[in-house]
Amino acid sequence: MAYTAQSLATIIKSYDVRGLVGSEITEEFCRDIGIAFANLVAADEIVVGFDMRPTSENLVQSFSEGVRATGTNVVNIGLAATDQLYFATGRLNIPGAMFTASHNPAQYHGIKFARAGASPIGATSGLERIREALISNELPVATHQGSERRTDLLEEYGQHLRSLVDCSKIRRLKIVIDAGNGMAGHTVPKVLGPLNLEIIPMYFELDGTFPNHEANPLDSSTLRDIQRRVVAEKADLGLAFDGDADRCFLVDESGRLVDPSLLTALIAESELEKVPGSTIIYSLISSRVVPEVIQRCGGIPSRSRVGHSFIKAQMAETGAIFGGEHSGHFYFRDFWNADSGMLAALYALAALGNSHERTNFSSIIDKYRKYSGSGEINSRINDGAEAMARIEGHFSGRGKIDRLDGLTITSGKWWLNVRPSNTEPLLRLNVEADSDEIMCAIRDEALEVIRR
Repeated sequence: MAYTAQSLATIIKSYDVRGLVGSEITEEFCRDIGIAFANLVAADEIVVGFDMRPTSENLVQSFSEGVRATGTNVVNIGLAATDQLYFATGRLNIPGAMFTASHNPAQYHGIKFARAGASPIGATSGLERIREALISNELPVATHQGSERRTDLLEEYGQHLRSLVDCSKIRRLKIVIDAGNGMAGHTVPKVLGPLNLEIIPMYFELDGTFPNHEANPLDSSTLRDIQRRVVAEKADLGLAFDGDADRCFLVDESGRLVDPSLLTALIAESELEKVPGSTIIYSLISSRVVPEVIQRCGGIPSRSRVGHSFIKAQMAETGAIFGGEHSGHFYFRDFWNADSGMLAALYALAALGNSHERTNFSSIIDKYRKYSGSGEINSRINDGAEAMARIEGHFSGRGKIDRLDGLTITSGKWWLNVRPSNTEPLLRLNVEADSDEIMCAIRDEALEVIRR
């Protein structure tokens, strides 16, 4: 198959591979990228896992054929959550590939790559070299075929996660869990099943056509079912996972959504109790409460660009014990610096179930709820740089400017960030302020400038 820079531009992205099944993500493409990946990592074995999308097994089979054509062996762990694949790369100490399109709709598929020990592979750490190999057709194979073996690591994965958080003495909790017909329906029974929980399952049937709603908790409309169910069941907490179950969003007992920044603050405080004085990473569009909590607890806050490859690299550089993102990704040193929505869920369950008083989750999380946030607002634009320049000119002199990731303007009572999407003609706006009134005013003012 002939590849060009143009044909791969929308498929090989900054952090992973993703595209439309049949036209962009094909069996032939997966075989070729299997060859390119095996040549990139030059390992004896590569571990592969896949999600519940209807085309997953066929695409994995083609990828495996490509890997084995280079003489490299394949370890197939079967159906898996993305953080289960990360666990496998750490447990087996070999590179891995996870076939998933995460929260994208059913017509998409993709691949996430990692080196041994869940070390991330992004644009500058391998994906560009894979792209170049495909374009130049430099896809050498060996004279002998590698082998493939199947192994089941789900039980070990669950045991490892439970070993990192003390949930052994939690009081009986009623928990509603929305798997969105994604991989949490596969992993939750093994990971959370042994705990003292009454689990009320929603959409646990594995179905990559997503018949109930998209498995994308970043879209608040997909969380309405679980919000209603938590209230109706008088549950203690709700957990909603995305399609590949590497992200978890929380709903408190009143049905209110919990901002991931607040969960970052809660976990940071818990981790700093165990390892005082440690470094905690937070993405630059996390709430201001996160660095405030880290400093109050004696830790060292370290601000990062948005994106798992940046956060994981910064964790490795600083020796950080934990990192959190506004998008619901949570990273743990004791999980090979990788992100795990299930592990974040365990921290929330421990905070609630191990509390000395029989309190509810809202009273635990509300102490971190100090500021008003807009959430991420996307605007479709033709020229992101020009729009950011307009924002900078409009707000000039009203706050401190930095360009760690896009454009951030920080004032005494508010901050805003605008940054272009890596893959779409979108500009993303985030605003936070001391009050709803100030936040709404700055948000509306910024949107008027962006969309002018």
